[in-house]
Amino acid sequence: MMKRILAFLIGACVVTAVEAQQSFWLGADISGTTELEARGYQLRNAQGEPRENTALMRELGLNAVRLRVWVDPVEHGGFCNRDDVVRMALRAKDWGMALMIDFHYSDWWADPGQQNIPAAWKQMTYEEMKKALAAHTRDVLQAIKQAGVEVKWVQVGNETTNGFLWPVGRAQQHMRQYAGLTDAGYQAVKQIYPNAVVIVHLDGAYDPNRYDFIFDGLRKYRARFDMIGLSIYPYWDMRGKHTQSWQETVEKATANINRLWVKYRKPLMVVETGVESKKPVEGKEILAAVIDAAKNKTNGHCQGVFYWAPEAEHHYPLGAFQGGRPTAIMEAFTEASR
Repeated sequence: MMKRILAFLIGACVVTAVEAQQSFWLGADISGTTELEARGYQLRNAQGEPRENTALMRELGLNAVRLRVWVDPVEHGGFCNRDDVVRMALRAKDWGMALMIDFHYSDWWADPGQQNIPAAWKQMTYEEMKKALAAHTRDVLQAIKQAGVEVKWVQVGNETTNGFLWPVGRAQQHMRQYAGLTDAGYQAVKQIYPNAVVIVHLDGAYDPNRYDFIFDGLRKYRARFDMIGLSIYPYWDMRGKHTQSWQETVEKATANINRLWVKYRKPLMVVETGVESKKPVEGKEILAAVIDAAKNKTNGHCQGVFYWAPEAEHHYPLGAFQGGRPTAIMEAFTEASR
């Protein structure tokens, strides 16, 4: 009980600090936390003291967390379902962290290479799917709201560079339907959290063409959104030979952010980034450059940077922990928070 009270008091104090810093957000997607805990994995701070992940992010200087939602991940342990997300949302509240909810609209991973329709929705028509998407969105957000947690941002889809809910909402073939599904999500969000910022998120921030394709299409079919979300991953860009260096990725992403503001007049957010875990010193330099570019080279139009799964190790090359402890990479956040 005392631990809960202490968390509440610290969170209450932190809220003031978060509000003071709200011109720029430093965040992390820590959706995998409960699965790590279920496996008995213990995170620690740099001094080796045991920490819960949300608390550790706060200790490192972050002021926001991002949580993904899967529709029915029954085959994947139930992690990232509605109830799991509510549990994590409560932790964010306890530690005074602003909250972003990321709807995948799938039973498992959704990204530019896979946007699979949830099993329960597979036989639906487009109109039925819009209703199901809206109902799912309202259901999850209502559960979070009933738990007493505010939601600042909501992503309607995850890295929807090629649309989502394939083939019904595949943007290259069915832009009108992708736009309609996106707008159904937008309306559902506003019914529960009228002031939440609705984000449409794409990958490959270095590439202006993919952003123009999606956002021109959304604008053509009058789908609503409040913010443009971007992924910046120098590691993947260089492996894919899209850029020659991390500096080129950051420069092109920054130019694209500024261009997108001029064209669409929507604020922006780097909702995913990551650097190579095996090179923590260089990784810190890269992350610091991403944060600096977003914060200081976009005339205030880019409102924050979120690291994807910093606690991930072993099977993911872009985490920011080793042996359950944060590496030098996370110091970029700590220094930026001062």
